[in-house]
Amino acid sequence: QVQLVESGGGLVQAGGSLRLSCAASGNIFSINTMGWYRQAPGKQRELVARISSGGSTNYAESVKGRFTISRDNAKNTVYLQMNSLKPEDTNVYYCNAAMNVGGVGFYDYWGRGTQVTVSS
Repeated sequence: QVQLVESGGGLVQAGGSLRLSCAASGNIFSINTMGWYRQAPGKQRELVARISSGGSTNYAESVKGRFTISRDNAKNTVYLQMNSLKPEDTNVYYCNAAMNVGGVGFYDYWGRGTQVTVSS
């Protein structure tokens, strides 16, 4: 069974930092793009940052210069370092990965989400 397990969320004051981690496990042949999305209640899920297997990155304009995405391919893990957090960063953060599981081709997989709350 394939799993994406997020960790590292929590409560932090504005200006603080958090580091999210997401580890993929299961019969994984290979992983292409990995990324982080967030979703506030009643709103659509939006891209925060993503990273290709080769290390190319994309960021939402709202987090550029504050968040950094990275990955450890040997550990099938993606990270999101979040600095200078703002109250508007409060959201549930979801890990996403395009993975080839069992050799049947690439499909999108999602974690269950981790809550990030930034107090003012």
